[in-house]
Amino acid sequence: MSAKLAAFLNEAPIADDRLSFEPIIKHGHQDLVQSIAFNDYGDRCATGSVDGKIRVFNRHKDGVWRHCDNWTAHGGEITELEWLPPTIYPNLLASLGIEGRFKLWAEDPYAAPGRRFSNAMGLNRAFSFWTQPASQGGTTQQQQQQQQQTTQQTTQQHGSRPGTSTPGGPHSHGVPPGQPQNNSSTPKPVFETRNQRSPYRSFSMKHVDSTRHTYLALVSGDGKLTVYENEQPENLTDYTMLDEVAISRIVPPAQRGEETTVKVQFDPNPEVCYSALRAGVPSDTLSLVTVAQDCVRIYRSRDVISQSLGVQTVTKGFYLAVEVPVGIHRGLVRDVAWAGGNIRGYDIIATACQDNMVRVFRIDTPVEMQTWYTKDDSDNEDPGSRGWSRREMAGYAEKARKQGVEVDEGRSAAIRAATKDVTTTTGGRRITGLPGQIRHTVTEVSRLEGHKTPVWRVGFDDDGVVLGSVGDEGQLIQWRMMPNGEWAKSSELGIVRVRMATG
Repeated sequence: MSAKLAAFLNEAPIADDRLSFEPIIKHGHQDLVQSIAFNDYGDRCATGSVDGKIRVFNRHKDGVWRHCDNWTAHGGEITELEWLPPTIYPNLLASLGIEGRFKLWAEDPYAAPGRRFSNAMGLNRAFSFWTQPASQGGTTQQQQQQQQQTTQQTTQQHGSRPGTSTPGGPHSHGVPPGQPQNNSSTPKPVFETRNQRSPYRSFSMKHVDSTRHTYLALVSGDGKLTVYENEQPENLTDYTMLDEVAISRIVPPAQRGEETTVKVQFDPNPEVCYSALRAGVPSDTLSLVTVAQDCVRIYRSRDVISQSLGVQTVTKGFYLAVEVPVGIHRGLVRDVAWAGGNIRGYDIIATACQDNMVRVFRIDTPVEMQTWYTKDDSDNEDPGSRGWSRREMAGYAEKARKQGVEVDEGRSAAIRAATKDVTTTTGGRRITGLPGQIRHTVTEVSRLEGHKTPVWRVGFDDDGVVLGSVGDEGQLIQWRMMPNGEWAKSSELGIVRVRMATG
């Protein structure tokens, strides 16, 4: 053993000629690949093509990507794909088509390869809930059996009928638990929704492991942001609308043939950065960045009181935390990305613009010290040596009231907002001084000019220190954050046109 170790130390190890990571060259699509998404572990990849088909690949221990499943998900091109965290069982894949339909696909781990996500009557049935309205005065067991037999006969003749919903709201295409299995191989998603006013153009999902809540943000072509919440991961069809916000400025609508763009993305960090917590942002706040034409905004949520039939409930409402000043982007913003790793104490976002520029912004939450918060000059004791007494708290609260500042006397932000909450009627959701609304600032850190053509995509790594961008010229440029906070070009990867592999 010692001889082998000595030989190894004296001689340099021979590098393995075979790469530990192989690219997906033979993707199998018969058309152009429009979207691609990796899971959190990086060992699963989903690709969506213009012909509406999704193909899933798994990376094995030898580094080779092998085909797992493929199915027709949409009637047209697939614009966006996203994996949900692997902590949710089963594995979920979300997709958005050019027709404006959002679909959620669940994987059946017991199905054979090639039918894991397209098992229309298998696993999806276990996660769909369907109820029949009871007749007046109740039903007997015999009547229930007759209704079930009638439903089965109708289903065998006409097939399953998708559920309906109110205009603009979500509706799921579930399968009744008592329905027999259909021989049709048409893939059915576990959840599907569309907007009847305007088609959806972008989406983002966020799952909170501590509360097991899943949030879905959808942006329609008319610039409306809609956020839904799912409190039960076992029921993938139960989504409740939290809020709806207009993310675009008041401008004339786009003319026929005029290009438009909308984007949305949740904050990928599991928690809010510590500087925002010090400024008063709640720890369970939802944060997202939106794009509408050249307008880039960041929204955060706060507790809002809603009253129905005399009962008050606490929900989440969004307010405009900060907006990138007008005039910085000299064209349409194609894409936006939110960096992870907010342990640095501030947030970072990047935008891909039509003016050939990649811009990086820094989001801060300054803590403003009020005059009523300072102690008297006669008190020379170290402020951190002891706590505040009841008498001192009452005195400072009285000083604050004289200066017209509202003081929290033990009430939560939701309760304080109950008496004067006008979030749902404020245009643009700008900060109006309501409890829970924290002032933010945005600063342009770097303006990167590596691309000579319009930029289409930007994305950060998990730590938020490497930024990638792709332009029309077919080059992938990587930017790295310097110690002073600015960004510089790190590497460049050129894309060579080759013959499409369809095998």
